[in-house]
Amino acid sequence: MRAVQPTDEKPRQSDSTSTTSSLLLRLMFLFILDGLAVWFSLVAMANGHYLLVAAATILTFVVNVVFLRSDLYPLRWMALGLVLMTMFAIYPIVFTVFIAFTNFGDGHLLTKEQAIVQLEKVRYLPETGTAFTWTAFKTSDGDYLLWLRDREGNNYVAKPGEAVRLVEPGEVGIGELDDKGIPQTIEGYRRLNAILAAADPNLENIQFGLPEEAIQIRSPQEAARFQQKYVYDAAQDAIVDQETGVVYTAVDGTFTSPKRERLRPGFRAVVGLENFINFFNSPALRGPLVRITVWNFLFAFMSVFTTFSLGLLVALLFNDPAFPGRKGIRTVLLIPYTIPSLITIIIWRGMMNPELGIINKMLESLLGVAPPWFTHPTWAKIAILLVNLWLGFPYFMLICSGALQAIPQDIYHAAEVDGANVFQRFRRITLPLLLVAVGPLLVASFVYNFNNFNLIFLFISGGPPIAGAATRAGHTDILISYVYNLAFAGGRGADYGLASAVTIIIFFIVAAITLLQFRYTNMWEQVGENV
Repeated sequence: MRAVQPTDEKPRQSDSTSTTSSLLLRLMFLFILDGLAVWFSLVAMANGHYLLVAAATILTFVVNVVFLRSDLYPLRWMALGLVLMTMFAIYPIVFTVFIAFTNFGDGHLLTKEQAIVQLEKVRYLPETGTAFTWTAFKTSDGDYLLWLRDREGNNYVAKPGEAVRLVEPGEVGIGELDDKGIPQTIEGYRRLNAILAAADPNLENIQFGLPEEAIQIRSPQEAARFQQKYVYDAAQDAIVDQETGVVYTAVDGTFTSPKRERLRPGFRAVVGLENFINFFNSPALRGPLVRITVWNFLFAFMSVFTTFSLGLLVALLFNDPAFPGRKGIRTVLLIPYTIPSLITIIIWRGMMNPELGIINKMLESLLGVAPPWFTHPTWAKIAILLVNLWLGFPYFMLICSGALQAIPQDIYHAAEVDGANVFQRFRRITLPLLLVAVGPLLVASFVYNFNNFNLIFLFISGGPPIAGAATRAGHTDILISYVYNLAFAGGRGADYGLASAVTIIIFFIVAAITLLQFRYTNMWEQVGENV
């Protein structure tokens, strides 16, 4: 009797149905994603963010390929993470590099098209322009209207966006005229008090009538028909001043006249290496920049040295099992590390306050004098290092405690048999083996402190100021805080291009230092294999 072979028809139908459902869900997801990407790209393009549009387009294309190709199935689960990493980690880096070669900043935030639109809104009163006396009217909804009278005694009604209309005698909709020939109401508009109308800031900014014959208020008594002052000439890529005839050509994102007069606003433009050249050619390079750079290296080195030394000392003390209450004390010493640094820095600033600070009061009672923490350059630097020591030593205490536990005790016993004392055991055994594990973290701490903007800015804002500096600079400024002042707090507005350029310079400085430290201190991972 022949055995009946089981059929797999139903499972195949089930697999086919599952595959179809999965495909439909993927297509629906991609349809929604592509729609959002198109909307996002249109908005970004309208604001001139073409680099962002390119990034969004590339990411959308990659996600579509990943979800449509079956051989890329594993990447579907990573797609969201990769997109977020690209948009919030990789793209800002690329954007910063791009901005470093542009003039992006205050006065150059708009695209060229947007800047032209703003300039073409500027109006002027020609010598042959018509002047009027005016009376303002307003509806309950906040709409304005002007009653105008020219020198010949003709009356006009002007509304925003509508043609100025000559008022005929006895016209319907015009209320009864007073002894000055001005009505109380006009077609639902009520007359405003002359004093209140003159003080209304909205009226001065409204253009009444059509754009080509715009009428604006220029004094409490007079309004005038202005003309467009600037017109863009696409043939010569320039702005023409219709009042003076001066031609302003586009130069590095600014319409500039032959006499180097510039129109504002400018527009975003690529300026090449100009930001880097301006930074190195600035008067600051001959003075505070060199001093700030030296202090930056000294601050980072001393911060790492002091925090590591104190953390290691505390870790060695509590590494002895016979030390009484070591767990409780160690827990208390971790408190500075658990409190947000923002709060800690502000507390230390208050404790060192020259008038009310508890540290200054205590030193005055004991020594009769308190250090000028905020006014003397040397004491300000010492204060910065003290606060950073308090913030950083618990971190090194933690990692040193863990690293010490990993050192075999047999090595110490053998050293004792050979007659090594405590200091020799520390110098020949503890420190070399400890640096194998802690060395890379020392480099990371140096890099962090090299850019420790929060401490410098929150505690003393880089002060005290350096006398005679051509730019805003302080004795405790490091490069990152100095760049912040130079780019954003120099009194000339934000200069994102300059800030991005200097950020790239700092990146290469830190990268070079890090590579040298790893290279000449043998802190690569391979070192651990030979221990």
